[in-house]
Amino acid sequence: MNTFLPSDILIPQVDSMEKWAVIACDQFSSQPEYWENVKKEIKNAPSALNLILPEVYLGTKQETKHIAAIRKTMDGYLQNNIFKTYSQAFIYVERTLGNSMIRRGLIGAVDLEDYSYTMDDHAKIRATEKTVMERIPPRMNIRYNAAIELPHVILLCDDLEQILMDSISEQKDQLPKLYDFDLMENGGHIAGWLVQGAAVEEFNRRLEQYEQTIQEKYRDISDVPMVFAVGDGNHSLATAKACYERLKRTYPGKDFTSHPARYALVELENIHDSSQNFEPIHRILTGIDGKELLEQLREACCVENGFPVRWCAGKEEGEIFLDLEKNQLAVEKLQMFLDDYLKEAGGEIDYIHGDDVLRKLAAKKNSIGFLLPAMGKDDLFPSVMANGVLPRKTFSMGHANEKRYYIEGRIIK
Repeated sequence: MNTFLPSDILIPQVDSMEKWAVIACDQFSSQPEYWENVKKEIKNAPSALNLILPEVYLGTKQETKHIAAIRKTMDGYLQNNIFKTYSQAFIYVERTLGNSMIRRGLIGAVDLEDYSYTMDDHAKIRATEKTVMERIPPRMNIRYNAAIELPHVILLCDDLEQILMDSISEQKDQLPKLYDFDLMENGGHIAGWLVQGAAVEEFNRRLEQYEQTIQEKYRDISDVPMVFAVGDGNHSLATAKACYERLKRTYPGKDFTSHPARYALVELENIHDSSQNFEPIHRILTGIDGKELLEQLREACCVENGFPVRWCAGKEEGEIFLDLEKNQLAVEKLQMFLDDYLKEAGGEIDYIHGDDVLRKLAAKKNSIGFLLPAMGKDDLFPSVMANGVLPRKTFSMGHANEKRYYIEGRIIK
């Protein structure tokens, strides 16, 4: 059986798709004004915003209240037939980005038995970054008893010959178009086509060919090569896995072969697509003494001719020069220090897209930001197979407003 599968996919039937689709919940987590603008734009219209918890609200008084409202709204949307189900389907997606490039993707399901987020596993689908286990329970509170999943997970294939997406895009004019609209808050444009029947069968044949190619390409690195890498939404996919494992523990002996919780909806994209750009993810620390942190960082991690990383705090800006050991990434060295520092000194850390946003946040009192370099996308598959998961938040696929918007859904119980 293939690793990526068609599924019964829910598409909202609403007056305004623009108000339905909202960006991934883990974006703009240090910018509550973004989410307030989204609320104002949506008003009382049916929206995916009512089915997710933006992470800007984690740890606030709104969290518990919002989770309860999510479950009630999901049930209400189902009872009111907000969704139409397309059986055993893929959804082919073209996302027009701010630079006018088109990013192609295919919505389908993955078997969570084929996925792992642990460092010592050899699953076909693997996490690319270290999973922060503390981030799983809040997400489980939402998913475990939820009726619907709305995915923002992006899965990457290493398809140099472009055989997978080409098999769909070349026939898109013969496929039924399901939606075509502008995304809110400068998200660009998106269109989606229904893929069923013969088109699914053709894609499955291409997928078998792709998996064989991966086996041959990475034979020298791994006896069990990684077929797909989680490019975005690792903690959301890890949550789906954790919920599924909890369900199996709760009902030992039950056959879960066809249970909807065994699967998770994702968007498959090709790392070699010309629209794919790996962007750096910067670090912002708040509630700390920036000068003290820099002094300890220089003493513990820096050398005169080390790897340069820029920092900014208030109106000041400068460079540190990290002492990188063989094959060590700058983000890994810095993150290890910051984790240890925060345990001792307190304070908070967040992960920011965009140089200008970081500098704006770092200008605030008791804050300091670090601007990190981007990772080469061609290094992703071999690096993960050879060395295990990358440090968390090593790279980002595009800018914050280019992340996946919630549109499609799937029944999970």
